Amino acid sequence: MSRRKKRWYYKPTQPIQTQEGIKARSKSGKFAENWWARRWIAALERITDAGRLRRGKRYAQQGQVLSIEEKDGAIHALVQGSRKRPYKVTIRLQPLSSQQWEAVLNALSEQAIFTAQLLTGEMPQDIETAFAQAGVSLFPNKSTDLETHCSCPDWANPCKHVAATHYILAEQFDEDPFLLFRLRGMSQEALIEGLRSRRAEPTTAEDARESSEQTPTAPPLEESLTHFWRLAAPLDHFPTAIREPVTPMPILRRLGQPSFAQRNIEHVFAPLYEEATRQALRAAYGEEETQKEDPDSK
Repeated sequence: MSRRKKRWYYKPTQPIQTQEGIKARSKSGKFAENWWARRWIAALERITDAGRLRRGKRYAQQGQVLSIEEKDGAIHALVQGSRKRPYKVTIRLQPLSSQQWEAVLNALSEQAIFTAQLLTGEMPQDIETAFAQAGVSLFPNKSTDLETHCSCPDWANPCKHVAATHYILAEQFDEDPFLLFRLRGMSQEALIEGLRSRRAEPTTAEDARESSEQTPTAPPLEESLTHFWRLAAPLDHFPTAIREPVTPMPILRRLGQPSFAQRNIEHVFAPLYEEATRQALRAAYGEEETQKEDPDSK
């Protein structure tokens, strides 16, 4: 007689509803605003079970993630499930070695635009090419890049509590792109300092000698007071391009929320920064701001 394999069935459970959780900005559709946060979710969907991610997305949208904290190079969260005590979730990205980071910094420093954008708190659009040049990835591209743990009894990985934390973490990346670097083992300060030192140092002794020979000696300030603000030569030959930042309000986001402010300064100053950007683009390109015609007015 053939024996039938015994199957275990688990009764579906519903999470305990809470008003104390982190309210996800997204209630439907895409979960992240900026490309790097969307890239994080896309990476997860490629290396993890899509069905469990969907269940986690519902948890995140319902506000079941009570807290999320960056500590000791990892993400720690509390997620309210079907039991009274919230589950503890830990997410850790495999950090890059010091040799790997040296290769990444060398690759990044070869492009001046990367340094310029990172200094203003922006995530360069093509930054993955520099990581690929160094033979590594900023985002997880295989399951071993991610180490996750949850205190719930679910044996599957990711469980819905870990998946919910992934989505809330994506919104954290929206606010702070440097969080990705820190989870890979490089602080923002060390990253910027490493790029600055590489951009400042000549690559060879010959480069250093040529640089010193070509650097003109500035005249004393007293001799140039009358024409200090005048251009010494026209800049028609100098290529310039003014564009909107990839990251909205990068300076405000880099400065962060001051402890003394009761209101979100990004929301308070956003209209001023947006208007300043429009004025700068209009002045740079000589464009007139056009009024969009309302089709209903015809």
